[in-house]
Amino acid sequence: MAVSSQPEIQQLAMASPEDAKLETFLQWLHANGVQLRGCNIKYCDSRKGFGIFSDQHVYEEVLLVVPLDLAITPMRVLQDPLLGPECREMFEEGDVDDRFLMMLLLTVERLRKNSLWKPYLDMLPTSFRNSLWFSDDELQELRGTALYRATELQKKSLLSLYETKVKALVKKLLTLDGDFETEVCFEDFLWANSVFWSRALNIPLPRSYVFPEIQVHDCCIPDSKSFNTSANGEDNEKRSQVKKSDNQTKEMTSNATQGDTVWVEGLVPGIDFCNHDLKPIATWEVDGTGLTTGVPSSMYLISAAQSPLQIDQEISISYGNKGNEELLYLYGFVIDDNTDDYLMVHYPAEAINTVSFSESKIQFLEVQNAEMRCLLPKTLLDHGFFPLGIQNNGENNKDKVDRFCNYSWSGQRKMPSYVNKLVFPDKFLATLRTIAMQEDELYKVSSMLEELVGPEGERPLSATDVQSAVWEVCGDSGALQLLVDLLRVKLTDLEEGSGTEESDLDLLKKALIIDSQEDKKPCNNNTDTMANESEERKLMTRNKWSAIVYRRGQKQLTRLFLKEAEHALQLSLEEEELTVPS
Repeated sequence: MAVSSQPEIQQLAMASPEDAKLETFLQWLHANGVQLRGCNIKYCDSRKGFGIFSDQHVYEEVLLVVPLDLAITPMRVLQDPLLGPECREMFEEGDVDDRFLMMLLLTVERLRKNSLWKPYLDMLPTSFRNSLWFSDDELQELRGTALYRATELQKKSLLSLYETKVKALVKKLLTLDGDFETEVCFEDFLWANSVFWSRALNIPLPRSYVFPEIQVHDCCIPDSKSFNTSANGEDNEKRSQVKKSDNQTKEMTSNATQGDTVWVEGLVPGIDFCNHDLKPIATWEVDGTGLTTGVPSSMYLISAAQSPLQIDQEISISYGNKGNEELLYLYGFVIDDNTDDYLMVHYPAEAINTVSFSESKIQFLEVQNAEMRCLLPKTLLDHGFFPLGIQNNGENNKDKVDRFCNYSWSGQRKMPSYVNKLVFPDKFLATLRTIAMQEDELYKVSSMLEELVGPEGERPLSATDVQSAVWEVCGDSGALQLLVDLLRVKLTDLEEGSGTEESDLDLLKKALIIDSQEDKKPCNNNTDTMANESEERKLMTRNKWSAIVYRRGQKQLTRLFLKEAEHALQLSLEEEELTVPS
């Protein structure tokens, strides 16, 4: 890193903490080959942290270039002089996965007093707003949702992983580094977990770059079989400024177009400061050869704006079409009235053992590779009986017609008139049809399938065979009734303790959002002003507000899909009274 002059040192001393660590970080980026061509990194606010903004002096299509040697990937960990020897054996034996390796590096480097990653790590949040960081009071707002249970299970799993692997390993690594005093705690590992999940990108890299034919520290790089296909990575040994090691990067990337692409999960310092927007004005790409950026093996940020960016305009990217459940779980924020919201509906696997003729039904479910749960995107409702006018996802309703026609063997069960309006996935309905079968229906289905396979079992049953026979005999009413029951239970669970969707909406209207409990004092000092308002305002942490927004969306979707299911059930019962197969 370049040595600062005396005036620069004095300027840093007078700057705010955010400005000081930003200046150090920018110097660190420059020392490691990062090029900010048409943008700069600035502090947004306490909610968003740092972000990337257009530069007031320069405009280019390529805004930011980061050499991929700076990325934190699994291979960087395995090649690390301190972590590599300890991690390699565990990794090759399958005791840990590639994500664990990156979280371990983050945990250790956060605690190392002279970490070469310190300028980058100092820029990251010290705490997060995802549900794993919620207080007990905030977590109670999630009761009844899928996220509540997922948060409990994940925190329990992370705590177990910390106690059984992380705690002793980090302490050992710090000791090997000459640090006998620093203590690791669970929050350090929880922080590393949140950093990874909120900032990691899935990077497409040439196989020749990920698995080069070279030796590192007298140890061969593992082949591609050692990695998960969705999270592979190779990076090089860091030196004093986390720079490239002595591999021939240009030689490796010159063959980039000749090899397969390997998708690598990793953190890319610089690119990862882009915040999310539903209408992003930039995207990132990988330049293997350097033809676009002049920097081989780099990731770059490219403008997707239709017109030149305004001065100091924030440069956002899209994190993908994610519902509030995923946004809150991974990133710690929600979007009010999120058009990408979805509802998870599942039939409890343990409940199958309590239904009648469970053994036979379980066999049928296994043949079908039955799906015990389904995701119901909000956009599905536009194709139902009561469309919301959200958007058209281009679903071809003719496919539904053809599918149901093929299900009827004898032709005695006619295709339902409502098939084009049925929004629920047929594979999930097939599961529910099987579970809901009555004794006489089960006997008929078994007889049909025995006739199909022959007396000697000459022909094995397929999933379509079972699905077709069950639909021919049972129709939809049993499955739809079971679906209605599942949705009613779900709505009851969501409303227990927090009230209806309207109750949540009322809470949100009165909310005065604070970023933390510490913000309560200044707000309480302004109660006289608040008393003059026509409606009483209620202090609410942002975490609590996010939980209520998400919870209200789940109640809304459950109510709307329940309405669809109840209407479909009514139509099904009416039509089955007129048409019953012999």
